[in-house]
This record gives sequence, C-alpha cells and structure tokens, in this order.
Amino acid sequence: MLLQCILLYLALIHSGDCQEYGPKICFPNDFVFGVATASYQIEGAWNISGKSESIWDHYTHEHPDRVFDHTNGDVADGSYYKFKEDVRLMKLLGVSMYRFSISWTRILPNGLSNEVNEDGLRYYQELIDELLQNKIVPLVTMYHWDLPQNLQNLGGWTNPIMADYFVDYARILLDNFSDKVKIWLTFNEPLSFCHDRYGGYDAPGGRSSGFEDYMCGHNVLRAHGMVYRLFNDVYRNYSKGHMGISLNIPWMEAASTSTGDQIAAETARQFNFGWFANPIFSTSGDYPAVMRNKIDVNSAKQGFSRSRLPNFTSQEVKMIQGSYDFMGVNHYTTYLAQLGTGKVRMEPSFEDDMNAFIFQKDNWPKSNSTWLRVVPWGFRRALNWIKTTYNNPIILVTENGISTKPGLSDAKRVQYIDSYLRSLHAAVTKDHCRVKAYIYWSLLDNFEWMRGYSERFGLCEVDYKSVNLTRTPRKSFSYYKNVAATGCLPGFLGRYSYSKI
Repeated sequence: MLLQCILLYLALIHSGDCQEYGPKICFPNDFVFGVATASYQIEGAWNISGKSESIWDHYTHEHPDRVFDHTNGDVADGSYYKFKEDVRLMKLLGVSMYRFSISWTRILPNGLSNEVNEDGLRYYQELIDELLQNKIVPLVTMYHWDLPQNLQNLGGWTNPIMADYFVDYARILLDNFSDKVKIWLTFNEPLSFCHDRYGGYDAPGGRSSGFEDYMCGHNVLRAHGMVYRLFNDVYRNYSKGHMGISLNIPWMEAASTSTGDQIAAETARQFNFGWFANPIFSTSGDYPAVMRNKIDVNSAKQGFSRSRLPNFTSQEVKMIQGSYDFMGVNHYTTYLAQLGTGKVRMEPSFEDDMNAFIFQKDNWPKSNSTWLRVVPWGFRRALNWIKTTYNNPIILVTENGISTKPGLSDAKRVQYIDSYLRSLHAAVTKDHCRVKAYIYWSLLDNFEWMRGYSERFGLCEVDYKSVNLTRTPRKSFSYYKNVAATGCLPGFLGRYSYSKI
C-alpha cells in the first residue's frame, strides 16, 4: 500500500491527539499533510551552472507584456540557493511531505539525454537529502510545465517524438534518485498545459484550441504510460516506490435541474477531467466516449478528413490503461455548467466541442484570482464523482489553496483551508473516499505564471523587494501547523467555514 510505504519509509505517524483546543474533527491517524512548490515558480537561477532556457524563460523574456506585472521567474524565490532555509520552514511547519518538481533544463540542458548536467543532479540530490534528514517525504514531479525550449523548437508536446524524449529524461531521474525518492508524479495538470498553453495564450502560446491542445494531450498520455511501464518493469522492485499523475478537477455542477444542464455538467467533467483520467483510470481505457463522439462529429462537419482528436492504437490503449499506483488530484474551485447552443463554427475550439457554458456565481466568495471562488462543497462532490467513476482509487490531494493579496494577516486563507479540509474530511470519513494525503499549495509565494507575483498563494510571504527574498510565515502558517501536528481541525473555526454556500 502507498500509505504504508510513506509511513514505513520515514516512520512518520501523526499523534491524533485532539484534546488541546477543544472540540475538533480529526483525520485518520495515518493521514499525511504536506506542502507543494514547482521548479520554475520558486528556484530562480534560470541560467546558472549549466541550466538552459525553458519555454517559460523564453516566453517571459520575449513577451513580458503578456505577464500581468511584466515579471518572470529569473530570480523567483531564489530557492536554488535557499532550499535549506525552505526545508527549515517545512520542519517548523511540521509537515511530513514536500511535493516539488525537477527542472528538465537543469538536468538536460539541451533537452536530450546525451548531455547530462552534473550540477543539476547535485542540486536535487542535496535537496532530497535535506528533506530526508528532516524526516520529510519527497514527492517528486517530473514535469511541471517547464519544457526545454530546444524541444519546443521541434514542436514541443505536439510532436509524437516528445514522448520518447520524456522517457529518456525520466530514466535519468529514476537512475539517480529512485533509491531515495519513493513517490513520483509524471506530469502536473496536463489539462492546464495542453489547453491553456498549446490551445491558449500561456507559454508556449500555441493559441490553437481544438487542435494543438488535443495533440499535446495525446502525446502526454503516451509519455505517461511509457514512463509508468518503464518504472514498473525496471525500477519498482529495486526502489519499492510508487508512481502516479496529478490531474486538476474543478468541480462542474449543473446550473439547473434541467436535463440539458445535467448533461452539460457531465460532459464538462469528461472534457476537463476524463480527458486524461479515462485513458488511465477507467476500466475501458481510451478517451471518454462523449469526447470521442463530439470531436469526431464536429471535425466531420468542419470538413476535416479525420478527427482533430488523435486515435490511440490498441497497444497504446492497453499500455496507458492502469498506468497508476495512485491518483494525484489538484482542486481549487467549482463552476456551474449550462448547455451550450450546439453551434459548430468553422474555426475549431475546445469550448465548441464541449458545448457547455461554464461560469461561477457572483455571490461565491472571491480570492485574489479571477478564476478561484471559494466553494468547499464542490471538493467533496468532486472526490465522490471520482470514487464512483473510477472505482475509488487511492488519492493524494497534490494541490489545494487560495490566493490573497500581500500581507501577513490572511484570515481568508485560514478560512479557505479550514472549510476545504472539512469537506475533505467528510469525503474520507463519511463517504469512504480513499484520500491519503493533503498537500497545500503553496509553501511560499511564487511566480504564478501569467499573473506574475500579483497572486500570493503562500503560507509564507516572500518579500520580493528584499535582497534576501525574506520569507515570513503568515497567520495561516500557524493554523496549518496545528493541523499537521494534531491531524485535527479546531472546532472554533467552524463558524467561519463556507460549508453552507
């Protein structure tokens, strides 16, 4: 079992003592709490010691005007130099797991395995050792969106050869780190980097919705399956480790009780989550039937000789299906889904293919991100939908969090974490969803992609005006520290939760 691996690996057991602050609700004693970051968002040192240019380095340098505050990740949080300080913060926080990602360009400067950067290997080896010395489990993401620009010049994830290059990269990570890293994620949120980046305006800015996003997703799924099979065949017995993938699931609630809106909501779930979950986690494999049918039909109406959604071979379907030990789930917010017009324009798009209008209620509490409203009941519904749809897989919540404005007093973050953890607790204890860990995004404020440093997700504030990039724990840090120490939620915060929304 994955959880037993975590606990035996570092002998990390929560006390479960729930008496200190009065009435509480408590997670199972073996439930794990952690924090997360990603390489481009915190490391900085973008061209130091052999690291080359990633698509985000290139994009933010070429198009600073497209980033909200015209910034980039050249320096970010300076975690390349300050990782020991960051681990000390985690130790103070009392979490037992740290999810971080490895920069492909820091390991393979030209993106290919014929040139390995020893300094990159050294950096991550030292980070992993520091975590283990402090009894913190490393959960490593192989790819968190920072593709080498050299590979993007070949078409990036729209090129089928990228799956083979990813396998080469993964093999080097597994050769060097699998003796100490026992929990791996192949990809973080392929929906985001395929739909928003190849199909949208984020790096590399493909702006080809309905074409490049589907090509990207197809090759990412192939790459995931190939790496999982490599891990399973070559490394599992040696490392005794586990591998999964992190998928983001914004909950899609029907906007009304009408049949059309109910259908639209389920279709939106399949297009936004099933796109990547169905080929891996379902008993049938392959893309969701509704996705396959809609895109095939629309492609024909638009005059294409073949579907814009590529087809897997029968061998690929079999390779990808079941390629998991656990499911990583990133969840932040909820949307309402309303049936679309059904009109098929000649210019393809993901949204037309889905034929569902997605929106949020104006009275749902806001965050500092336009897309993130506070709707904790959606978390429980999403987890239950996964349980029903995919036979209740083991889940690690690999991201959940809220953005606020700069400042140390962040009551809104405390309320968000508390209300979402209550929803998660109900899913675990009442609905028997097999969730084994909760990992907050993020330990630190960081570069939030096209929003730059304008949106702060950190339990710790980073002073970007200071030479030392000073980290200061917020009030939410103290709240989460108590949760991690006790495994329980303090009763006195119940009145502030958003559970009735």
